[in-house]
Amino acid sequence: MTIRSATREELPQILSFIIELAAYEKLEQEVVATLQEMDRWLFVEKKATVLFCCEDEKPIGFALYFYNYSTWQGRCGLYIEDLYIQRPFRGKGYGKALIEHVCSLAVRQGCARVEWVCLDWNKPSIDFYKRLGAFPMDEWSTYRLTGDALIRLGTKEAFASKTE
Repeated sequence: MTIRSATREELPQILSFIIELAAYEKLEQEVVATLQEMDRWLFVEKKATVLFCCEDEKPIGFALYFYNYSTWQGRCGLYIEDLYIQRPFRGKGYGKALIEHVCSLAVRQGCARVEWVCLDWNKPSIDFYKRLGAFPMDEWSTYRLTGDALIRLGTKEAFASKTE
């Protein structure tokens, strides 16, 4: 097993993993990512990093992470957006190895924490994360603006900025 950074040429594999993960989460209809957009944000703008977990040099899973910032800690953290190992390769320690790899990056860079979210119904993943020593942030809820609400609010801010 090896862990390495994904390359631009592997964008189709990254998207394939994302679709597989979405199907597992029963949310495949939510995936609207395109290779062009992914290329822009992952390899041109470099706003996130993709790691591949490989067996015999073949990618069998991935983690996608990016930096966030903790105002209370005064330091950056790493946020794992996606962590996925294909079903035939689960139970071999590959998911743990990916999280350990991200955590080692965080420790070496002086980050304050590593965070991610998990669907409430995903008991196998929740149990796995708890075995690693992770804990749920029970008193916190994730909020999201997207689609029309995001555009409406984003357009108002843009308009207000132009009039000041």
